[in-house]
Amino acid sequence: MFRYFTQAKHIFVVEGISSCCAIKSAVLIQRWYRQFVARKEMRRRYTWHIFQSIEYSGEQAQIKLYNFLGYLMDNFTPASNERNLISHIFRDNEVCRDAEWERYFCYKNIEVPGLYSGPHLTFPLTVEQAVGLVEAFRNKKQLHSRYVLELLLETWKQLRLLPNINRISTCHSKEITICGDLHGQLEDLLLIFYKNDMPSLEKPYLFNGDFVDRGKDSIEILIILFSFLLVYPSEVYLNRGNHEDHIVNLRYGFTKEVLSKYRMHGKRILKLLQKIFSWLPLATVIDQKVLVIHGGISNTTDLSVLARVDRHNYNSALRPPKKRHQSVAGMSIDSDEEAGSTNKVLQRRPSLTFPRTLTKDCFQNRSLQDFSDRLRANTVEDVEIHKRLPGPLGPENDTSQSCESISSEDEWKQILDLLWSDPMAQDGCVPNEVRGGGCYWGPDVTEDFLNRHNLQLIIRSHECKQEGYEFCHNRKVLTLFSASNYYDVGSNRGAYVKLGPDLVPYLVQYQASSMIRELSVRQSAGRSERSANKVLREQLFAHKSDLICAFKKLDSENKGRVSLADWASAVESVMRLGLPWRIMRSQLVTGRSADSSIDYYEWFNELAIKGANADHIDQSLLETLYRHRSTLETIFRIVDTDNSGFITMEDFRQTWKLLSVYLKMEITEEAISDLAVTIDSNQDGSIDIEEFMEAFRLTDKKSRLERGLSMFMGTATDLTKLEGDPNI
Repeated sequence: MFRYFTQAKHIFVVEGISSCCAIKSAVLIQRWYRQFVARKEMRRRYTWHIFQSIEYSGEQAQIKLYNFLGYLMDNFTPASNERNLISHIFRDNEVCRDAEWERYFCYKNIEVPGLYSGPHLTFPLTVEQAVGLVEAFRNKKQLHSRYVLELLLETWKQLRLLPNINRISTCHSKEITICGDLHGQLEDLLLIFYKNDMPSLEKPYLFNGDFVDRGKDSIEILIILFSFLLVYPSEVYLNRGNHEDHIVNLRYGFTKEVLSKYRMHGKRILKLLQKIFSWLPLATVIDQKVLVIHGGISNTTDLSVLARVDRHNYNSALRPPKKRHQSVAGMSIDSDEEAGSTNKVLQRRPSLTFPRTLTKDCFQNRSLQDFSDRLRANTVEDVEIHKRLPGPLGPENDTSQSCESISSEDEWKQILDLLWSDPMAQDGCVPNEVRGGGCYWGPDVTEDFLNRHNLQLIIRSHECKQEGYEFCHNRKVLTLFSASNYYDVGSNRGAYVKLGPDLVPYLVQYQASSMIRELSVRQSAGRSERSANKVLREQLFAHKSDLICAFKKLDSENKGRVSLADWASAVESVMRLGLPWRIMRSQLVTGRSADSSIDYYEWFNELAIKGANADHIDQSLLETLYRHRSTLETIFRIVDTDNSGFITMEDFRQTWKLLSVYLKMEITEEAISDLAVTIDSNQDGSIDIEEFMEAFRLTDKKSRLERGLSMFMGTATDLTKLEGDPNI
């Protein structure tokens, strides 16, 4: 008996020890797992932050550049060379009568060769032809330019019949499918059709803008959507997005895509698309309870105002239309005199910084250099941008302005907010200075808007979300994004939503790339992180001079080395991205030392680009090229008026002069000439734009984010410098 109790006691002790060890092991495993999840979440967040910072800074730079060029247009004399370089992008209404437009876009003289193997179209379009287009594009075929122009003309006629705000009902069908941004990613649209079926009488669709840019199949997506719109005009609805804008298309790839696919008639196709974009409806209301818009609202958004605007006057939402006068022939034309009038400040928006009104006499016979000197010599108080006021824009308004002009200004603000705004968690409504246009609006603004219009839900797009969708403002605002793998393969899911008569959103998520199915979750996250770090390394190298100055301030002994803490502090002071630099050191710096210090000169050698031999090029000019590469390319595309892909040496010099005024920096003729000689290898006196931009690419391969056109390389520091200039 004693032996039995002794053995039992021993077993109990052993079991107790084992149980204690098991608990400790479980605690250790749990602690390790929590740390792993926390690290993974932190890396996910900073990867996402890198992607979004670059995307939004690019949009902000585009708006600033466009308004700078608009300012030159308004104030330079019509005969100046600089004005002639850029004037064509502001000619929105050369042909004003519908009959004139149709003659201009006539397709009947375009022959379809017998060797053409793509789809053929006859009008009115049939369901079989629309489905055939989907299959043709799936098989990488291209639609002939004659059919493209004919399809676009029919679409333009159909869109002119539609109201600014579509009003539809779910009572005639079980549900309506709503899709967000597609951004030229045909693979996503094909997957949506595979999972949800194509549009039909029983399957209505609403596509919420941003069909184009960044992706490589934007024109194919437009052709598919327009064809189904023609076949099912009461079942397919399209809203305008901020990328349905010819000015934005110059930067983000759609213009370039069309001209490369349709070399002979691309210019006519783009001009017709410019008109079509201006006729796209602005919003859709479902069952009088759900509002679907691309961007968002502000504290002044009024659906009754939006229902009355002449939406086709806004070829670009970035700039209000000018006043128009009747010519002798009776055709409506834009007035250059209006551009220089003292009332033009009413064309401007408080979320962007613009100059106070200047008389046109100040700029008579001025050259670009004169204007550059004026930028450096004058300082004018900034326009107050931190308060949003309903109605007129403050004390600079001319009280003699007609009621019609004030109404036009209000219309423009309403459209700009609708296409460019984003929600925020805090109450209130403030200018969206991250994107450069529209506003941020809070839950209180949503609540007030829904109450005023007797609505219950806002569905909007405009922002990439990792899961493809996101609710905010007490689930009264739903953001929907349908372009999966937007920044890189595995970076995000896409989603679409179904709404039935009960108006309860049913969300469907997906990822379109076949590659993502071959990757584990860890591999997918790692790929996105590497892609983000690559883009970040580009930005770091593009700010080499600023970073070296920051390092030298901390390197008191001038050893060329700084501690890890000082390195992180200096990088953040220049880049201002709010990233955990110390933790990211292993991703960005490969060299290691015994004391963990960093040789910053060696670090920049690691970041150095591989491209054209640029040793003899002025280094400040070279860094400007890397940092503002996309802005420079946009100006090139503007200057290339015949869309040939080539510009003359003189236009090349004028482009750099425009950029130097925009950036407020000196660029000598000698430096520009050296750069031109480096690129013009065959000495034919012209510059190949594509060859020039590729020669100074920071990496060997474009990231998915860059696809179509590279992103702006400036940081918050650069944009702050521009903000302080009252003339931009």
